[in-house]
Amino acid sequence: MNWIKVASARELKNDEAKTLNVAGHGVALFRVDDEFFATDSMCTHATALLSEGYVEDGCVECPLHQGRFDIRTGKALCAPVTVDLRTHAVKQEGDDIYVMSPAAK
Repeated sequence: MNWIKVASARELKNDEAKTLNVAGHGVALFRVDDEFFATDSMCTHATALLSEGYVEDGCVECPLHQGRFDIRTGKALCAPVTVDLRTHAVKQEGDDIYVMSPAAK
């Protein structure tokens, strides 16, 4: 497994997100209820960064067409999105946040 340090826990508050480059792949890192989750950074419906979307109740709303995804599972929840997001393993060690390299899957 290839874990890559991507952030400090202090960088994100609950219901916030940021876009990362993880081994050449765009990844969105989310903090929900003091847990960290990672998905592909782009909406599966249109070219929009999900880290710029509205995060609430463990879901992210695409800023372009308001499609919603479950951050924990990547499941597409409502139209116009119909294709699920790819999720990425995340672990926290102290204040450090690591994402498994998308290339390692």
